[in-house]
Amino acid sequence: MKDAKAKILYIGKAKNLQKRVSSYFQKNQLSPKIKLLVPLIMRIDYIPTNSEQESLLLEQKLIRQNQPFYNTLWRDDKSYPYLKLTLNEDYPRLFFTRSKKKDGAKYFGPYPQVNLIKKLIHSLWRKKMFPLRPCNFDFVEDEILKKGGLQNSNPNLYKKVQSCIYLHTGECPAPCVGRISKKNYGKIAEKVKLFFEGRLIFLKEKLEKNMKKLSQLLHFEEAAKLRDQIHAIHYIFQKVTVKKIDQENISKEIKITRSLRELQKSLGLKIPPIRIEAFDISNIQGQEPVASLVVFEKGKPLKSDYRKFKIKTVKGPNDFAMIREVVERRYKRVLKEGKNLPDLILIDGGKGQLSSGLEAINNIHDKRLQKVPVVSLAKKNEEIFLPNRPQPIQLPLDSTALHILQWIRDEAHRFAITFHRQRFKKISLK
Repeated sequence: MKDAKAKILYIGKAKNLQKRVSSYFQKNQLSPKIKLLVPLIMRIDYIPTNSEQESLLLEQKLIRQNQPFYNTLWRDDKSYPYLKLTLNEDYPRLFFTRSKKKDGAKYFGPYPQVNLIKKLIHSLWRKKMFPLRPCNFDFVEDEILKKGGLQNSNPNLYKKVQSCIYLHTGECPAPCVGRISKKNYGKIAEKVKLFFEGRLIFLKEKLEKNMKKLSQLLHFEEAAKLRDQIHAIHYIFQKVTVKKIDQENISKEIKITRSLRELQKSLGLKIPPIRIEAFDISNIQGQEPVASLVVFEKGKPLKSDYRKFKIKTVKGPNDFAMIREVVERRYKRVLKEGKNLPDLILIDGGKGQLSSGLEAINNIHDKRLQKVPVVSLAKKNEEIFLPNRPQPIQLPLDSTALHILQWIRDEAHRFAITFHRQRFKKISLK
């Protein structure tokens, strides 16, 4: 949230941006701080993130970097905690720390919702799935063995060990009194490492199976505990992109979100088009015709989702029929595989290409697909054609909404041309 001079007043996060922002403009039940903030707000910019966890981390970094007056949390040096597995010790421990060092230990996180992880670790430890020692005693196996046991090597530590409740209850493997070898203890530590790296998926499957059994037996309280543990495992396995934040990156992100908002407004869309899929055809007088699909997500190319098509059913130079074929093939497959539909479909061309794309979508007979907005962009006058609208839209040449459509259209064209040239090259070599 910024004032008239573009100074940042407040930084926040939201799962539902519309609800969160509108809550600041309710007449009743506003805190004194919000009442002072709201009259100063002249612009609200936003940055999309890949997950809730990522948004928490980004919020923390931005607040610390910009020190907005109306933020109270994260203006100090505190940070979200990491889990530290002390693989640099003979008998590794697992605990939370707020500092990450290059000390040979393995760090996981950071974890904004630390209570979720604490409960999960405690439960797994109690079930002896990952029974690492809970103490912070510093001892080395070789020294203990050389001196004939802990009693001789460190008498003070030995007295503490004798009064350890975890030793007597059997909850700790007790390497301090020789109940487990360094090798076998190391196997437990390795299992912990694999789990937090997301490589022990069987544990999640086991918990899900047990949860279903408990639910069937009407043991809902125990099932709820397992449900929370499964939720914590999902949370641990969330991928988080932590990258350096500088003003140039922030400005780029904000420019993209503003462009998507302007595009939403210009085309009359219900939501900003976060995912846009664009099609183009490439052929020379109908020879070796191919098509391209490019995907932009959050205003950036998502090249892993790009697709190439060889035209199979159309003979001769008929771009309309080719568009109809590839659009139908694409979305039949998307629906069959249960993948997410785009927020906007863009077709390179004019009114004819748009009609062909819409005909392909109607042929599939899927209500969700038919709700996806489809537009085409003609290169000659940069006209945007919309369904059920006789006249095209022409946006100003300096419009950021037009710029983003042009970028996507040109990328689809480049990708199609490249594929067509590759096909022609192969034929000429034969």
